[in-house]
Amino acid sequence: MSENNAIDVIINKLIDSNARSARQINLPEGDILALCHVSRDIFLSEPMLLEVQAPLKVCGDIHGQYSDLLKLFDYGRYPPASRYLFLGDYVDRGSNSIETICLLLAYKIRYPSMFHLLRGNHECANIN
Repeated sequence: MSENNAIDVIINKLIDSNARSARQINLPEGDILALCHVSRDIFLSEPMLLEVQAPLKVCGDIHGQYSDLLKLFDYGRYPPASRYLFLGDYVDRGSNSIETICLLLAYKIRYPSMFHLLRGNHECANIN
């Protein structure tokens, strides 16, 4: 299976209609680690100053509120139909921080030039 197909499987599992009603979505640890490693390589390859193309949706703090993230995509259209810039603070308060960061990283991997994630204060080791 190609990398894009594997990422599509993860994305589909995370946004599946059954997942919306689930309390937690069980992703294998290996999938989560792969998302972290592959996205890390993408982030390290990007310049420190991003130049993004308009139009794009700019989104503030998500704080692990996975259902709100899905509603945001429902309203603004799912990638690649829309470009996104997220301003950080992806985890820590909601009960679905893992699902939230996994979906964001999966979209970053799948659409790296259309989906941008900035580091907020909650993405620093001294906060989380």
